[in-house]
Amino acid sequence: MANEFMSLPEADRFALTNVTLPAVCVEGFDAPQHQGLISVDLVIADGRIEAILPASTAPADLPYADLRDGMVFPCFIDMHTHLDKGHFWDRRPNPDGTFMGALENVRADRMANWSAEDMRARMEFALKSAYAHGTKLIRTHLDSIPPQPDISFPLFSEIREEWKGRIELQAVALLPLESVLDEAIFAPIVATAKRHGGLLGGATRLLPDFDRILETHFRAAADNGLDIDLHVDETEEREVLTLEAIADTKLRLGFEGSVTVGHCCSLARQDDDTAKRVIDKVAKAGISVVSLPMCNMYLQDRHEGRTPRWRGVTLFKELAAAGVQTAVASDNTRDPFYAYGDLDGVEVLREAIRILHLDHPLDEAARVVTTSPANILGRPDIGRIAVRLPADLVLFSARRWSEFLSRPQADRIVMRNGKGIDRRLPDYRDLDPILEK
Repeated sequence: MANEFMSLPEADRFALTNVTLPAVCVEGFDAPQHQGLISVDLVIADGRIEAILPASTAPADLPYADLRDGMVFPCFIDMHTHLDKGHFWDRRPNPDGTFMGALENVRADRMANWSAEDMRARMEFALKSAYAHGTKLIRTHLDSIPPQPDISFPLFSEIREEWKGRIELQAVALLPLESVLDEAIFAPIVATAKRHGGLLGGATRLLPDFDRILETHFRAAADNGLDIDLHVDETEEREVLTLEAIADTKLRLGFEGSVTVGHCCSLARQDDDTAKRVIDKVAKAGISVVSLPMCNMYLQDRHEGRTPRWRGVTLFKELAAAGVQTAVASDNTRDPFYAYGDLDGVEVLREAIRILHLDHPLDEAARVVTTSPANILGRPDIGRIAVRLPADLVLFSARRWSEFLSRPQADRIVMRNGKGIDRRLPDYRDLDPILEK
């Protein structure tokens, strides 16, 4: 494997010396920190981390690679994506970049093109990109407007099995919440999600009988042993604040499953008293929040001929300070909801730090694409660096946060089970057969 800044030993047991780690990602080892970074040596044996040692103390007889203080992360977790939507921008772009433009063009493309063959090509392209960038776990939402679930979920299950050991996959049925009260539509979606080991999702908005919709949704999840992951309040409109109703419903029903909410944009539009009341309820209910800063900044407050006045993201710091589990993720990639992106954890972290001001200090910034999303997704074995865990790591030449955040880190090494992988990204031309219909 060629790389611009270093190469790895070929031995089954070797050391990475003079390594800089984000302390928030490390378990079972303490050392003096600077900006949340610590200096260590790592001993890798048979694809796993054998030891974490003080810098420059690895056994002298081991083959080694000297990182010269380069940073190392655990592989990334991308906990909110849309693999079924990705990479058809060239076929059907969003002409004005608005939320409604996105809805209309996704709907049109889904009806015209979303066969298993089409979706497989786009999902495989996305997964190849994510893997090359260093991602190990992805949760994707799958549009579940009938008859699409009968195509998307069986395909997802096939791909999940094919990618096992490279990228672990979870899926959420993204269903229209107005369909929840229609048993003929809702029951088959629930059954499909359960059959394929998925979650129940949906996008909230102000609807008649909204409280009954939420209760029916939660009860169906409870009865079928399903967790919940919802798109919530993805709007700048202050009057749309369904997050509070979700917290109330979880508390009232005593729902014991995991509940994750994404976006929560309108929370940032509330007065301080309202925001605090809602945040306290979210914390009490044990609901996790994932922010999608790149997509939200792209869509929110977009009006023709007018410069946006706000960033579109939720009250991330306030939620975290209240004890809410928080993370960030990619969301859409190269589709009408977001024209850009490549499922790159470095890009997500870099942009999140800038957009959400997760710096000053940067001590815990790395958690939002590693340990925190892993914990939320029920995978505490991923997204951290610890003895006996697989040596699934991303190695950088950058030594400090300023270096890391100032370049795209295109020369990174991705290590899986102690070996460097082929980091060549798929060629966009690979998609031409499905995009040039």
